[in-house]
Amino acid sequence: MTSNFPLPRTLRRSWSLSPARTMRIVVLGQSAVGKTALTVRFITKRFIGDYDPTLEMIYRHTAAIDGEFVHFEILDTAGQEEDSLQIEEKIKWGDGFAVVYSVTDRCSFDEVMRLCFLINHVHSNARKGAGELPPVVIVANKKDLEFDRMVTTEEGEKLSKSLKYPCYEISTRDSYEETALVFNNLYYDLLKQGTVSPGTFKRRGISKQMEKIPRLYANSAINTSGRSLSFNSFRDYIPE
Repeated sequence: MTSNFPLPRTLRRSWSLSPARTMRIVVLGQSAVGKTALTVRFITKRFIGDYDPTLEMIYRHTAAIDGEFVHFEILDTAGQEEDSLQIEEKIKWGDGFAVVYSVTDRCSFDEVMRLCFLINHVHSNARKGAGELPPVVIVANKKDLEFDRMVTTEEGEKLSKSLKYPCYEISTRDSYEETALVFNNLYYDLLKQGTVSPGTFKRRGISKQMEKIPRLYANSAINTSGRSLSFNSFRDYIPE
């Protein structure tokens, strides 16, 4: 026997209809510390270990955080030697920064302090003392390679206290949750500053240098659990 009454609709979690926020994250650090692996792990939830170390890309990805859509533009820098003007243009572009070193590479650890000072210098001049400096997190990657470790956890904690930036010791290979924590906390830090409007982060102009960097759209659809479902063109950028 069929009923003439319409079936009840399945209830779904409601998402915020407010305009999605957009934030620019710059991932800095020496070559081979895992910057691209970190970025791609956050976007795809998959770990891929081998990349072209000279490839520089801006990844665009939409994530759901606390029921709101957030558009991430993540600049994965190559980590090659370049002049200070090139680095400064990339730093000017960013809203927040992840400075990455490998616990298996002492030189990459020593580079962190220089990069953090450069971020402060560039944004102090740009803001001329007005407002807070952009959020920065230090990422100690590759903690799974314990037998190859050259930088202790205590040294990372000491550097964190000295620079007054949080430091997360993670394994991009072993944990998506640890990876997501880096980007999510940068987002939360920007919100805490209270220098942005509720709808969207303030936009700045893009230099000619930044316009030349290729952009890769994640084309990610978000379901009710907040998971990215596709990353259609990513394979084109993975070396054979």
